[in-house]
Amino acid sequence: MSESSWLDRLRSGFRRTSDRVGDNITGIWGKAALDDASLDALEEGLIASDLGPTTAAKIRDRLAGEMFERGVTEEQVRRVIAQELAAILAPVAEPLEIDAFPRPQVILVVGVNGSGKTTTIAKLAKRFLEEDYSVLLAAGDTFRAAAIEQLKIWAERIGVPIITGPEGGDSSAIVFDGVKKATQEGIDVLIVDTAGRLHNKKHLMDELAKIRKVLGRLNPAAPHDVVLVLDATTGQNALAQIDVFKEVAGVTGLVMTKLDGTARGGVMVAAADRYGLPIHAIGVGEGMDDLRPFDAAEVAAAIAGTSGGAA
Repeated sequence: MSESSWLDRLRSGFRRTSDRVGDNITGIWGKAALDDASLDALEEGLIASDLGPTTAAKIRDRLAGEMFERGVTEEQVRRVIAQELAAILAPVAEPLEIDAFPRPQVILVVGVNGSGKTTTIAKLAKRFLEEDYSVLLAAGDTFRAAAIEQLKIWAERIGVPIITGPEGGDSSAIVFDGVKKATQEGIDVLIVDTAGRLHNKKHLMDELAKIRKVLGRLNPAAPHDVVLVLDATTGQNALAQIDVFKEVAGVTGLVMTKLDGTARGGVMVAAADRYGLPIHAIGVGEGMDDLRPFDAAEVAAAIAGTSGGAA
């Protein structure tokens, strides 16, 4: 996919979010400065767009201090919003780099069922292959037979080996086999799928602790990354998932999926502002090339609905 078509997809994906922002900044044009009533309405609108109260307050404060010589225009307000969003997103825009020695770099992927976890693993694997890294997958979500089968299909489709076991089997044993195989064969990256059920938090915590213990015996630095996959359409619920998975899994970074066609894309900004965790990639579609590292200014402009960048 070309850069221009990616940008088009990005803007299209965030259109419902930017439309929601726009719905709440109408009727304030032509003033030299925004009054309290206008600022209140704007702040409430930004919160309704899932940007979060802290981000909304920052934008309100910035706009309250702005003077508009020829009167406020929609584009000016959107541009200020884009600049504030870019300032929040820029520090967390960190692609997932493969730099661990000795190999393999072990990436645990966590997230609730339905978040797009399995397809995200496949998309990450494809991207690493394109960067000339060798990849091995480990089907550590043994709780669901469908998860094992789905990952096997993806592995075959993109041409990477996979370690699997029986449904209901010991996920830590699969991880053990994965690290051994990757080490023996000089594979660069081991990506591990994990169970995505949250209704029994203690069981999940115990399972992940066991995986970590096995990894620690084989490579004390592993896992090098614990990546949480979040479905943007869940809005503020995504923040609750970060809280839980930070506690049970020691999350080191995020991937945000399903940003296309949701009015809740602002939750990505709320997550960046509240947690400061690296956001490694964003997904704006089902295709294998629809998951990419993101440019903070481009995403900020797409959310704010500006015609250009955030500068």
